[in-house]
Amino acid sequence: MLLPKQFHFLFLLFFLVLNAFAQDKGKLMPFKKIILEIEQQHQVSFNYTENNIAGLELVPPKKSLSLVEKLEYLAQKTHLSFENIDNKFINIYKKENQEPLICGYVFSNTDKKPIENANINLSNKTQVSTDANGYFEFKKEDKNTFLISHIGFLTKKITAGNTDSKDCLQLFLEPEIMQLQEIKANAILASGISKNKDGSFEIKPKKFGILPGLIEPDALQTMQQIPGVNSIDESVSSINVRGGTHDQNLFLWNGIRMFQTGHFFGLISAFNPNLAHTISIYKNGSSAFYGESVSSVVAISSTPETAEKNSFSAGLNMINADVYGKYNISPKGYIEISARKSITDFVETPTYKEYFNKVFQNTTITDFSDKQNVDYHSDKKFGFYDATLKYAQKIGLKDQIVLDLITIKDNLEVFQSAKVYDINSSENNILRQQNYGGNLSWKRNWNSFNTTKINIYNSAYELRANQSTSEGQIVIQENTVNNNGINLENNHILNSKFTINDGYQFNEIGVTNLEQVTNPDFYRKVKDVLRTHALIAEVKYNDTISRIYFKAGSRINYIEKFKKYIIEPRVQFSYGISKSLNAELLGELKSQNSQQIIDLQKDYFGIEKRRWIISNNSTIPIQKSRQLSLNLSYIKNDWLFDIENFYKKVIGITTSSQGFQNQLEFVKTTGDYEVWGTEMLIQKKMNHFLTWLSYTYNHNNYHFSNYEYPIFPNNFEVMHTASWAGIYEKNNFKIALGTKWTSGRPKTSPDNTQIDPSNPTLIYRKPNSDNLHIFSQVNFSSTYKWETANGIQYKLGISILNILNRRNEISEYYRVSSLTNSIEEVETFSLQRTPNVSFRVSY
Repeated sequence: MLLPKQFHFLFLLFFLVLNAFAQDKGKLMPFKKIILEIEQQHQVSFNYTENNIAGLELVPPKKSLSLVEKLEYLAQKTHLSFENIDNKFINIYKKENQEPLICGYVFSNTDKKPIENANINLSNKTQVSTDANGYFEFKKEDKNTFLISHIGFLTKKITAGNTDSKDCLQLFLEPEIMQLQEIKANAILASGISKNKDGSFEIKPKKFGILPGLIEPDALQTMQQIPGVNSIDESVSSINVRGGTHDQNLFLWNGIRMFQTGHFFGLISAFNPNLAHTISIYKNGSSAFYGESVSSVVAISSTPETAEKNSFSAGLNMINADVYGKYNISPKGYIEISARKSITDFVETPTYKEYFNKVFQNTTITDFSDKQNVDYHSDKKFGFYDATLKYAQKIGLKDQIVLDLITIKDNLEVFQSAKVYDINSSENNILRQQNYGGNLSWKRNWNSFNTTKINIYNSAYELRANQSTSEGQIVIQENTVNNNGINLENNHILNSKFTINDGYQFNEIGVTNLEQVTNPDFYRKVKDVLRTHALIAEVKYNDTISRIYFKAGSRINYIEKFKKYIIEPRVQFSYGISKSLNAELLGELKSQNSQQIIDLQKDYFGIEKRRWIISNNSTIPIQKSRQLSLNLSYIKNDWLFDIENFYKKVIGITTSSQGFQNQLEFVKTTGDYEVWGTEMLIQKKMNHFLTWLSYTYNHNNYHFSNYEYPIFPNNFEVMHTASWAGIYEKNNFKIALGTKWTSGRPKTSPDNTQIDPSNPTLIYRKPNSDNLHIFSQVNFSSTYKWETANGIQYKLGISILNILNRRNEISEYYRVSSLTNSIEEVETFSLQRTPNVSFRVSY
C-alpha cells in the first residue's frame, strides 16, 4: 500500500509527463501565440501579414530547441518560409504560390533605431506603414518606386529595382531640423546671411545677395552691417565688436590664425570674396575650441559642404583683378586655386586715388609734402596680392586629407624730394606687410557616430619699414610673428539629441620686434615665445520637438612659461517659446596672450603703426573677458524683430593697445573696459523687396585705477549707431540703397585757459570728455547677371560709397607745430564719394 507522500509524488510526476506528452504530441496552439513565446525566449521580432497566419494552429516546438531549430520545425509544419536577419528580425512569408513582395526596414540615420509609423506611399496611391521594428512590405508591381516619409525626417524616394521579398531593403532617413529654423529669418540683412541656433551669424558668399556699397561678398565689410559690429575709421583692419579693439578678434582662415586682415592698409579685406564657402561670426558664446581672443571670432572656411563641379571665374574692378579655379583631379579629389592682384601698377583709377588719400592723410609721408616746401616731387608705387591653394583628397570611405595654403602681401614704396633755399632734401620709404599660412588636416569617420579631425597649422606675419634720408639716416623697424600648433577634435554622437565633442590643442607663438637706427646709432631686438596647451570638452543637446538647443563647454588652458591655468567656460542656450518667438542666452569667459600696441604714432610711417607683442604676465597682462547676452527674436509673416542686451568686461588691457593721442599717449599703465548695451534689428520682406533698420546703443568706459582720471569713455565708444537699407532682388537684377548714422566717437580737447600762447604746451581736459561730429553716409550698389546659351555667366556691378560726398571726421588730435610755434588741430576724414565698377565671368 502506498503512503500518502509517495502517492502525491507519483501523481505529480504522472501529471508532468502527461502534460509534456500532450504538449509535444497532441495539443494545438494558435500560431501567433507560438511566435510570441519564441520572441520572448529568444529576444527576436517577427514580421508578417495577418492574412498569412490567420487561423493557423499547430503543436508548438520544444522550448529546449535553438532558435534555428524552431524555425526549421515551423517551416516543416506550415506552408510558410522564415527569413532570419541577424537573429533580430524574422520575416514570415508564403513559400508557394505567393505574390511577389517588396519588404524593408526603415531606420534613423542618426541613431540607427527603427522608425515606427513611417508612411510608404506607392505609385498607385496606396499607402502602408512601418511597424515597431521599422518593417514594411507591399505587393510588387512593374514600377517599384515609392516615397518614405515621417515627421521630423526628410522624405526619401526609393526605386527598388528587381528586389524580392527574400532580400529586404534597409533604408535610412535623415533628420529634418525644422522647428528652430521656423523662428529664425531665412535671410538677415541680405540673402546669403543667416543666424544659427548657436547665436552665430553665417555668411554664404556664393549665395550672397547685395548690400549698400558692396558689389562683392567681402567678409569683413559685410560683417560691419551686423548690429554691434563697427569700424571707427572705415577700415577692415580696425573692426570693433562691442567696443573691443581689432586685435581682440580672432580671424581664422581654414583653421589658420591670420594676423593681417586687410589690403591697402585696411580698406579691402585680405580674403578673396569669391573663394569662401562659409563665414561664421560669433559675437558671444563661441565654441570652446576657439581660443586666443577676448572679443569676437570670425572663422572663414573655403571647404565646400558638398561636391562641386569643375569651375573657373575671373573678375576685374577698379582696384584689383582676380582668378579662381577648381578642378576635380579624381572622383575623390580636387584642387582649388585663387589669386588676386592690384591693378595700381598699370592704372590709377578714381577709386584708387580716393583710397590713397584716405590711407595716407596725416602720416609722415604727407607731412613731408606739407612743410611749405617748393619744387616738391614724389614717386610712389603701391601694390598688393593674395593667393590660395587647396588640395582635398578622400582616402577610402572613411578618411579625407585637406591641404590649405595662403599668402597675402602689401608693398609700398614712396620716394620724395624737395628743394628749400637751395638745400636738397629727400626721403625713400619702403613698407612691406605680409602673412603666410598653411594648414594640413586629416579627418576620419570611424563610424556613423564617431569622427576625429587633426589640424597642423602655421602662420607667419611680417611688418617691415625702411626709411632712408638724404642726411644719411636709416631707420629700420620690423615686427614678425610665427604661430604654429596642432588641434585634435573628436565628435561623438550619442543619439539624435546628444553630441559630445572633446579635444586637445597646442599652440606656440613667437614675436620679434626690431628697431635699428643709424646716425645716431641705435639697435634693439626683442623676441618672446609663449607655448600653451588646452583641453576642451563640449556637450550639445538639440531637441527639435521641444525647440530646445543647449551647448555647454569649457577649455582649460595651461601656459608653460607662467605655469598658469586658465579655465574658460562657454554656454549657448536657445528655447523656442513658440513657433514665432525664440529666446537665446549666450555666455563665455575667454583669454588672450597676444595683442597689438602702438609705441609711437609715427612708427611704420604712421600708416600701420601697430605691432604685435605677447604677454609677460606683469606689465603686459593676459587679457581676460567675460560676456553675457540675452536675445529675443520674433518672426512672423516675413517680419523679423530681434533685440539683444549684452554685458562685456575685458581686463588686462594696456594704454599702449588703445591708440591714445592725448595725455595718455606716453603713459604706461593697465586697466580694463566695461561695456553694456542693446542691439536691435527690424526687418520686413515683401516679395522681391527687403528692408531693415538696425540700432545699437553702446555704453563703454575705461577703468585705469592708477591714473588721475580712473574712469572715462572708451576710445572706441560709439554710443548710438543706426543703419537702414532697402534691397530689391528679382531674377538676376539686384539693387541696394542704404545709410549709416553714428554719434561721434570720443575726443580729448586742450584746456585753452591754461595754455600760454608765447610758449605753447599741450594741457588737456579730462580724457575723452568731448565728441566728434555725427558721422553720416549714404551708399549705393547694384549688380546684374546674365548667362549665355553655352553656360557662361557674366556679372556687372557698380557701387558708390558716400553718394552725398559728406565730409565725415573720424579722428582728431592736437600737436605743437614747429613751423608756427602754435597748437594745431589735426583731423582725419573718411572716404569721399568713391565709385567702383566690377565685371566677372564664370563657367
